[in-house]
Amino acid sequence: MTPEHQRLAEANAGSKPWRKFGPYVAERQWGTVREDYSANGDAWNFTTHDQARSRAYRWGEEALAGFCDDQQTICFGLGLWNGQDAILKERLFGLSNPEGNHGEDVKEVYYYLDATPTHSYQRMLYKYPQHAFPYEWLVSENARRDRSRPEFELMDTAMFLENRYFDVFVEFAKADAEDILIQLTIVNRGPDHTTLHLLPQLWFRNTWAWGNDEYRPKLSATSDNHLHAEHKDLGALTLYCDEQPNLLFCDNNTNNDRLYNAPSDEQFFKDGINDYLLHGQAGAVNPARTGTKAAAHYELAIGPETTRVVRLRLAAPGLETPFSTFDQTLRLRQAEADQFYQVLQADLTDADARNVQRQAFAGMLWCKQFYYYDVPVWLKGDPALPPPPPERLDGRNGSGWQHLNNQHIISMPDTWEYPWYAAWDLAFHCLPLAQLDAEFAKNQLLLLCRDWYMHPNGQLPAYEWKLADVNPPVHAYAVWRVFKIDQKARGDAGDVAFLETIFHRLLLNFTWWVNRKDRDGRNIFEGGFLGLDNIGVFDRSAPLPYGGYLEQADGTAWVAMYALNMMRIALQLSQTNPVYQDLASKFFEHFLYIAEAMTNVANEHMDLWDDEDEFYYDALNTPDRGHELLKVRSLVGLIPLFAVEVIDEDLLTSAPKFLERMNWFLDNRPILASLVSRWQEPGKGARHLLSLLRGHRVKRLLARMLDEAEFLSPYGVRSLSRYHATHPFIFRGTETQFTVNYEPAESQTSLFGGNSNWRGPIWMPMNFMLIESLQRFHHYYGDDFKVEYPTNSGQTVTLLEVADALTTRLTKLFLRDPETGRRACFGDDKQLQNDPHFRDYLWFHEYFHGDNGHGLGASHQTGWTGLIAKLLQPRSGS
Repeated sequence: MTPEHQRLAEANAGSKPWRKFGPYVAERQWGTVREDYSANGDAWNFTTHDQARSRAYRWGEEALAGFCDDQQTICFGLGLWNGQDAILKERLFGLSNPEGNHGEDVKEVYYYLDATPTHSYQRMLYKYPQHAFPYEWLVSENARRDRSRPEFELMDTAMFLENRYFDVFVEFAKADAEDILIQLTIVNRGPDHTTLHLLPQLWFRNTWAWGNDEYRPKLSATSDNHLHAEHKDLGALTLYCDEQPNLLFCDNNTNNDRLYNAPSDEQFFKDGINDYLLHGQAGAVNPARTGTKAAAHYELAIGPETTRVVRLRLAAPGLETPFSTFDQTLRLRQAEADQFYQVLQADLTDADARNVQRQAFAGMLWCKQFYYYDVPVWLKGDPALPPPPPERLDGRNGSGWQHLNNQHIISMPDTWEYPWYAAWDLAFHCLPLAQLDAEFAKNQLLLLCRDWYMHPNGQLPAYEWKLADVNPPVHAYAVWRVFKIDQKARGDAGDVAFLETIFHRLLLNFTWWVNRKDRDGRNIFEGGFLGLDNIGVFDRSAPLPYGGYLEQADGTAWVAMYALNMMRIALQLSQTNPVYQDLASKFFEHFLYIAEAMTNVANEHMDLWDDEDEFYYDALNTPDRGHELLKVRSLVGLIPLFAVEVIDEDLLTSAPKFLERMNWFLDNRPILASLVSRWQEPGKGARHLLSLLRGHRVKRLLARMLDEAEFLSPYGVRSLSRYHATHPFIFRGTETQFTVNYEPAESQTSLFGGNSNWRGPIWMPMNFMLIESLQRFHHYYGDDFKVEYPTNSGQTVTLLEVADALTTRLTKLFLRDPETGRRACFGDDKQLQNDPHFRDYLWFHEYFHGDNGHGLGASHQTGWTGLIAKLLQPRSGS
């Protein structure tokens, strides 16, 4: 057991709070729904980046390289000033949704380089330009560009020419659970001597300004020039500062005068350090050297290609020599992190693959955030402030979610563009997280099913932008996968208590799907956009322009998969409690009726399979046009591959009541029986295949999916067939027409939202599920079942070989090409591709160009793109 594994064991046993402190501070709080108290729900304009330095937040904090306790009582973050910028660099900059030609995204260059699951060691890199940061240039150029042009990024400016920037490495290492070493290493990469103002900051989250609790904690200077912190809940801590910096104090209070031209009883505001340093306003900081926000100001003169190191330590008061063992402890935690990953990556021999995987894991761990959102309080407002506009009660999250009160550490898609959880993203996050910290992954899955998250009717909250949106039901899938990953690591029967607890909560959610999303009780499901924002003809979350409704191939397939996931969990639970055999039978029956509806066994007018194209499509049903297939070749038609489960003989014999019920169906419901394939393998007993597709349809769908002229890209499976580049789908209505074209990169349309695009690029989670589905189909069909790969190549391979080939294509997004040394995800950026100070640092984008693999969308969405860490791991039974 490595020291990090020992810390995890202590944290899980409750004997030591190793997870108490971590990188739990978001990179953006401005522009979020939580901080929006407008009448019209315009979150992006109610709190802006320009206001952020002056506004005290109600629900959480933001920081550059932030670190805090698990209730975000006290926060640490970084402040930087190059002597040129108009504002202190305390937070990352990016565009709001209305400002971006393709929607909001961060306009900075930074990387998460390393992390351990208890946050005993963490490392990140921020690249800070030495020229004035081009805030206005980024805004104006992106506003000038239309959707036909790519977004204008910081790397497109002149900021990094001649290496005129600082590399700012930030490291955290825990000497103990509540004893945190902080090392800041600054490298001047440029050719000239220059000065950097470095301002490590400590502050309390503002809990006193809202009229609920007037207690105000206190920061003050010690006699030996350190920062002392006192809080009634946290106790006393000291931020020990090496090298005698100048300590600056203000308060984490809103500057009403700057924002609203309104007087205030307060004197030293949140932006006081900014105004003191940049504008020479001596009265902006407290001369008494006390407050609720403070900075240690280091003015560093740094020569070209020269490194400076600053050390700090957040620990209990009274340490006489806080830095005597600092270097030794930091190196030890680095070595222990290496040990942890040596064990995890024991079967991964390629050095570049290990680097990519470790940074993917680091991003997953850096994106754990403190998330606080109490909807009834948010709607009602606080006693010390004017009440929110009454229109809010009828607006976003205004009705139906007043039970929701979230206040936990949660895995976020990323901490700038999506600094809030998303239900289906989180399910995917938990697979790679389970490799690192299975207890955390299991608790994340349980969290969304708790009473203060899950709606009383059984719906899971989608995300704060609209809690009532419908995400694909992948929670049970993630529960089963995490259980199996954990079971293999434990080497025992697995955490049955976890599985049983969450199964009962998922019963409520499955019932919600059946009752709310099956319009006429025909086992054909809708669901809305289901995360696939721009992939269809219409916005599936809005009323259809010609009335009627959609029968969704993906919605129906997702629920069929959900039924199989629940059946498999019930069968596992039946190993220790036979009662669950009856529930397994119930979900087996659910699946059969959904499969019957999708495969046109009994109701021709409901069929979503097109015999001519041999593909699944959504169907539009209107009073005037009747039942009409919308023939867009997209992921919608491939998702039915996800609904597949193989039941082995030994599992059936261990569940005799389930077997009896299954055989009754097979004997007495011959139409339904035809949906269950059975294969007798000599010496291994019987296997049963439960799938929406028989062998012929599997082959026909794969013929399109594996066609390089359609779905198959050099880097994975596209979300829309390239066929539509030359054959756009056109829906002609009475007054207008709707067109779907293949778009391999950023969306040319804004059908669903500013940054939404499933129309062509490669998305990691869908590719991951396709790979796992092919592996399950192979488990049933074996090596005798072969398909042409690629289509029209004349070469046939097994389904397992197809899964492995798709995995290889996806890993090529990140790994260096052995011949050219290029990484596809970097595109044509020569500095990213070739510069030794860039080329081995990775971003894990939201999605990737469908033809060349260039990373697109949110640059740091390590969340579901972090699945690459799982794919890089050599295949095993988990």
